[in-house]
Amino acid sequence: MVMAAVPRIIVCVGPDDFDVGAEIDALQAGDPAVGAVTSFVGYCRDEGGRLAALELEYYPGMAEAEIGRVVKEAVARWPLLAVTVIHRGGRIKPGERIVLVAVSSSHREAAFAACDYVMDFLKTRAPFWKKEHLAEGTNGGWVAAKADDDKRADRWKSKTD
Repeated sequence: MVMAAVPRIIVCVGPDDFDVGAEIDALQAGDPAVGAVTSFVGYCRDEGGRLAALELEYYPGMAEAEIGRVVKEAVARWPLLAVTVIHRGGRIKPGERIVLVAVSSSHREAAFAACDYVMDFLKTRAPFWKKEHLAEGTNGGWVAAKADDDKRADRWKSKTD
C-alpha cells in the first residue's frame, strides 16, 4: 500500500508584505507530482477614492489556528500537495496586498476548488476585524460582515453537514 504524502502547509499572519511569485514557485519546488498551482491574491481597494487605508486587527495565534483548521478541511476534501496562506494585518493602503491563498495538486480541478474553498472560509471564519480610515482623514468605522460571503461559503456544505 502506498501512503500519500502529507501536504506541506504554511499559514502566516502578520504585517509584512509577501512576494507572490516566490510563494507560488515554492509550491512546486521541483516536485514532479505537481501538475497545477492555483492562487488568489486579494488587494486593498480604494473604494472609489474614499478609502485611505484599511486596518486589519487580529489575535495572534487565534487567527493562525482558525486558518489552519480551514486549510486542514481543504486537505481532507481534495488531494493537495501543498497549501500556503499568508494574511496581512495592520494598516494596509489601497493597492497593497492583503491575502494570498495558493494551492498545489496533481490536478487543476482539486487546486482550483481548494483555493476557492479556503478563500471563502477565510472571509467568513478567520477572526479579522476591519476598520476603515477615510481619505478625508476621518475614521470610517468597522466593516460589517457581508451576507454574500456567508452565501458563498454555504455552497460548500454537504447534505450531511
